[in-house]
Amino acid sequence: MTSRFTDTAEAVLLPVLAIAGALLLFGLFVALAGFDPLEVWRLLFFGAFGDAFSLQNTLQRAAPLMLTALCVALPARAGLTIIGGEGALIVGALACAGLPYVWAVPEGVFGTTSLMLAAALGGAAWIALAGYLRQYRGVNETISSLLLAYVAVNVFKHLVEGPMRDPASLNKPSTFALKDGLLIGPIGGYDVHWGLVWGVVCCVLAAIWLGRTTHGFATRVVGGNVRAAGLVGLPAGRLVITACALGGAAAGLAGGIEIAAVHTAANASVIAGLGYTGILVSFAARHHPLAIIPVAIVLGGFGAAGSLLQRRLGLPDASVQVLLGFVFVLILSAEAARGRIRWDVLKRVSAPQPAPQKGAA
Repeated sequence: MTSRFTDTAEAVLLPVLAIAGALLLFGLFVALAGFDPLEVWRLLFFGAFGDAFSLQNTLQRAAPLMLTALCVALPARAGLTIIGGEGALIVGALACAGLPYVWAVPEGVFGTTSLMLAAALGGAAWIALAGYLRQYRGVNETISSLLLAYVAVNVFKHLVEGPMRDPASLNKPSTFALKDGLLIGPIGGYDVHWGLVWGVVCCVLAAIWLGRTTHGFATRVVGGNVRAAGLVGLPAGRLVITACALGGAAAGLAGGIEIAAVHTAANASVIAGLGYTGILVSFAARHHPLAIIPVAIVLGGFGAAGSLLQRRLGLPDASVQVLLGFVFVLILSAEAARGRIRWDVLKRVSAPQPAPQKGAA
């Protein structure tokens, strides 16, 4: 078997087996808690893809996951492990909600685009900072991006509950709501906003950038071996920071879409862990931008089914986080098996055995 075939087979098979294994473990978990695992699995599927309402809910949840996953995937292709996409999302949401405070944003496509641009720039600067600290100060990017996420959360709370608070938001501190002309509407009357299209387009553009451009190829060379990249004269520092900035821009855009399409104002509901789930999506997709799209839909479906489990069985909505935890652990475990599967042995085992000849001893 060719190396390309085995690489592709492993890239598809291992994540599928990891998700299947996570479902089995989750079934065991709910069985120990006294619930019927078959009914839980049925509701998981029905809540995610069972009817038009469930499917639309799934797609709506998948949109930000695609963008936050890019925040992990693009730096990963440059050799960095960024897990602070939650911070970039929050900064993007804050930039989107805060722009009308400093500029009278005109309603319409131009105004909405300006809000999204502000969100993307905020997220880009946030993650580019982690890339800069890694490249020029030797600070571990995993730690710095995670700590930056905590900084973003506290800055967000300070501004939303303080200087930017709408006095009318009594029990739930929020910024002033965006004007109707600045909001992102649904697609063609369906209950799915245009953020889904933004997410898919960004994944496609990221795939083109990585696979079809010289700059993207150079970024992958840096991610493969930064020392070899330096020997051939590639500007490793600039490439790393660019990859971080692009990933951060995607996560910041996710925050802007959450404001303009879902919440209409910045409040605590924005801090929902979408940036952390994006880590799982990216690893399950092996940091491939196009593979992120179906993986985000599957994991978004799990999140969409959580409320159904709560209504029908009384399981806490957060129980789905246990399932996602199993998926994350098994995805990481599956990476250890990559390159060790003996496909030639599997082929011999699955091949039909010759019938024994008559009279043979």
